[in-house]
Amino acid sequence: MSKVIITAALTGAIHTPSMSEYLPFSTEHIIDEAVRSHNAGAAVVHVHARNPKDGSPSSSGEIFKEILSGIKAKSKVVITPTTGGSPTMTPQERLAVVSALKPEMATFNAGSLNFALYPVVQKVKEFKYPWEKAYLEGTESFIFSNHFASLHIYLKAMNEMNTRPEIEIYDVGQINNVDQLIREGYLKKPIYLQFVMGILGGIPATGDNLLYMIREAKKLLGEDFKWSVCAAGRFQFPMGVINVLEGGFWRVGLEDNLYLEKGVLAKSSAEQVEKAIRIIRELGYEPATEDEAREILQLKGIDKVNY
Repeated sequence: MSKVIITAALTGAIHTPSMSEYLPFSTEHIIDEAVRSHNAGAAVVHVHARNPKDGSPSSSGEIFKEILSGIKAKSKVVITPTTGGSPTMTPQERLAVVSALKPEMATFNAGSLNFALYPVVQKVKEFKYPWEKAYLEGTESFIFSNHFASLHIYLKAMNEMNTRPEIEIYDVGQINNVDQLIREGYLKKPIYLQFVMGILGGIPATGDNLLYMIREAKKLLGEDFKWSVCAAGRFQFPMGVINVLEGGFWRVGLEDNLYLEKGVLAKSSAEQVEKAIRIIRELGYEPATEDEAREILQLKGIDKVNY
């Protein structure tokens, strides 16, 4: 496929404001970052909500609606809100954005794992806000829970809202979970996978591991799926290049990586989008537009959302 869907993950729930002055957390900044990333060539933006006062992760329906409606007012980009949320959120809080806003697509995490951020504490000299250190340290004992009972609940809601699941695969065993959910009828082909690499608790971000997961997914699920990759930190660009050459898509953004290159903080996710597009064009590919992405992923359309 000559068209590559570029996704920009704008803020996430991993990095904290003390790690980069450019990490957006106010509603206006997140909206501006979405528009800026779309103008740079991203067909999709992935959205988390944050408390605009201190940058802490938020599940507020009001903030999500303000962000999504604000982006929609300025751009036709595909918006993919999270159902991963943050370590402090309940499953009900994580799912609320889908039930209330009926987005075209939302993330769907395919299994449980350790999701550890605590080693980062040693790298931050001074925290801007009191919540940050405790939040990061608390992940030492955190398990990102996505058991089958909750997976059934998430998929039932997404199916009812005609929201496409962007299926997050953190390790190879979760491909088997996806196969089981297809067998049970909760997932309908064609499906859209995203291989998430480099999280402490998930599969390491190596070329061999990425190729292995692509091969195993094709072996177990057949050829009827599209896929993307996102990789933590410095692995963002190497894994993206490999994935594009294998026929997949690419996620960049400050949620996954705060840097544009070694020692240089990215001032915006849009800078990473621009870099990714320069690379894929050198390889003979073109970025998909938002309308092309909707067609490729078989999305219901922006006119059918509730924001």
